[in-house]
Amino acid sequence: MASDTRTEKEKMLAGDFYDAYIPELLNERLRCRELVHDYNLTRPMDEKQRHEIMKKLFGTFGANSIIETPFKCDYGYNIHWGENSFGNYNLVILDTCPVYVGNYVLMGPDVKIYSATHPTDPQARLDGLEYGKPIRIGNNVWIGGSVVIVAGVTIGDNSVIGAGSVVVKDIPANVVAVGNPCKVIKQLQAPIRPPKQFQQLTSYDQKKDDSA
Repeated sequence: MASDTRTEKEKMLAGDFYDAYIPELLNERLRCRELVHDYNLTRPMDEKQRHEIMKKLFGTFGANSIIETPFKCDYGYNIHWGENSFGNYNLVILDTCPVYVGNYVLMGPDVKIYSATHPTDPQARLDGLEYGKPIRIGNNVWIGGSVVIVAGVTIGDNSVIGAGSVVVKDIPANVVAVGNPCKVIKQLQAPIRPPKQFQQLTSYDQKKDDSA
């Protein structure tokens, strides 16, 4: 049987068991924490600085999006955040694997998104192994306060996740889902008109356009 020649980071991004405590990953988490620290110390009016930090921190950070402070994440570069999307206070994203957030997404306070997970086998945990699974959140999703989304979950477009829910399985598009574990309780009609919510830009992106 051929030995695995991949780096620990390559294993992590592939969703396989890996060692999180090698120097490369320790340094990347430290860089992330430094940027997150700077972001959380910005003043509310420092929109230009906030925007610049997010561009350095995230893999993608869409125009006219806002994440309130305080905010926490592991690596940052695995987060792909869409346009016109809002994250409220105390958002935590453990981005061991990619986390995709669509456009026009709303998140309440204290939302936790965990792409990281650990083996159930006790010996594997003692051996220092962990792994992750990607998380995908579609467009125009509303996630209520204190929702927990675990590794491997996909939430479809236009759906609503009720406050306090724990999402452990995929949620389809155009539904309301609540509870622990989160389950569908209502079907919704897909939108038929273009969005109005963010037509009047107030973020740094608008100021940047005005100064062009």
